[in-house]
Amino acid sequence: MNWLRSAWHSDVGYSFRSSPVAVAAGLVALVCVFCAVFANVVAPHNPFDLATLELGDARLPPVWMQTGIAKYPLGTDDQGRDILSALMFGARISLIVGFASVLLSMAIGISLGLLAGFRGGWLDAFLMRICDVVASFPAILVALLIAGVGRALFPNSNDSVTFVVLILAITFGGSSGWVQYARTVRGSTLVERNKEYVQAARVTGVSQLRIMRRHVLPNVLGPVLVLATIQVATAIITEATLSFLGVGAPVTSPSLGTLIRIGNDYLFSGEWWITLFPGLMLVTISLSVNLLGDWLRDALNPRLR
Repeated sequence: MNWLRSAWHSDVGYSFRSSPVAVAAGLVALVCVFCAVFANVVAPHNPFDLATLELGDARLPPVWMQTGIAKYPLGTDDQGRDILSALMFGARISLIVGFASVLLSMAIGISLGLLAGFRGGWLDAFLMRICDVVASFPAILVALLIAGVGRALFPNSNDSVTFVVLILAITFGGSSGWVQYARTVRGSTLVERNKEYVQAARVTGVSQLRIMRRHVLPNVLGPVLVLATIQVATAIITEATLSFLGVGAPVTSPSLGTLIRIGNDYLFSGEWWITLFPGLMLVTISLSVNLLGDWLRDALNPRLR
């Protein structure tokens, strides 16, 4: 725990403690992640256990309305599922897909950007032209294409394959995926490769792979961490968009986007809570993560210290 104590008393830790917006966003994000991870324990019901669903409780309003009951604080959907519990389980899926796609995008983008910036020449030009081509396509259309092809190739696939296809769709979905990491790391590497410590490592006979991994990589991770924090929110919104369009998370394990799509069918019939609360949950998670990303960008900027 010494590293945690050191981080808390560092300049970044002081910046976090002195920013009320960052503290509030961190607490909100922590609560959302905790409820999502421990949904089996925290949630009052298991909304996806068919044996516990009661169709007689379908489309009940929130508890503060006239016909609402305390058993379902935020009401129920068209199948009698508790909205509050569905938010926790749905947020878990959205967060897993969002974090997994960002980690995969980081792995691909950092590797290609580091290689392009350090080697330079024709390899740099070739990789950057690939980035230009990928970034020229609308991100959501690329994600829809990959998700649609995945559904066509694996029509009877289980939930695990569906989630893998969804993660790949978000990762390779145009400029919102790995391309930004590749460009960011490439730009930072172009600056770092000409510094004295890199030249000294080359003179002493250190291999290029070791120089990239042990010397250059740690010095280019700052902007990547800021970008990754912001990209988590983008990935969650992209996943919700795909699920809303019907090519995202499977119906048996709906995410926040699926819950919004289900509630959208009943929005004009008066059951507004079915789609409103999943939408608010999605906005809350995305906003808190974006605020943390903005704070981290300022905290790691030496010009603002």
